[in-house]
Amino acid sequence: MAPKGKAGTKGKKQIFEENRETLRFYLRIILGASALYAMVNLVIFYPAASAWTWLAFVFSSVVYGTSYRSMNSMAKPSFAEDGSLADGGIDLNMEQGMAEHLKDVILLTAIVQVLSCFSLYVWYFWLLAPGRALYLLWVNILGPWFTADSSPASQEPNEKKQRRQERRQMKRF
Repeated sequence: MAPKGKAGTKGKKQIFEENRETLRFYLRIILGASALYAMVNLVIFYPAASAWTWLAFVFSSVVYGTSYRSMNSMAKPSFAEDGSLADGGIDLNMEQGMAEHLKDVILLTAIVQVLSCFSLYVWYFWLLAPGRALYLLWVNILGPWFTADSSPASQEPNEKKQRRQERRQMKRF
């Protein structure tokens, strides 16, 4: 059963520690997936490695680097003059935050990279990332913008109609 009441908030030290652990965890994922891919495709099967194999490795390295650097800059703590922690940075484990999407990109790239040791066609699954980005763009920005009412004057009659309907319902009861 879920706890009742307001959800507890995290202190800046707790955010700092959790961010450090999160960054360490994702760095291990990045290094492990890249090492496995390099070992299998670029060392063991080196004679069969094509330009696409190298291009996929460079692409995944760029994706990892930009995602990890973005997460690292978001979690950058600030310290006071006396060396105490002034701000723990943005919480990387916050739900519905930008860091959540960056972590998803890292995980998707790692999964695709490891599975591509069997076939390079697995890289087509990476197209899920731009598809998800377009979906979020439509749901959060473009969709509401296209379907929004153009003028606030059109909302007033709706409010009057709503009050009138509420009065009618009150009379019925």
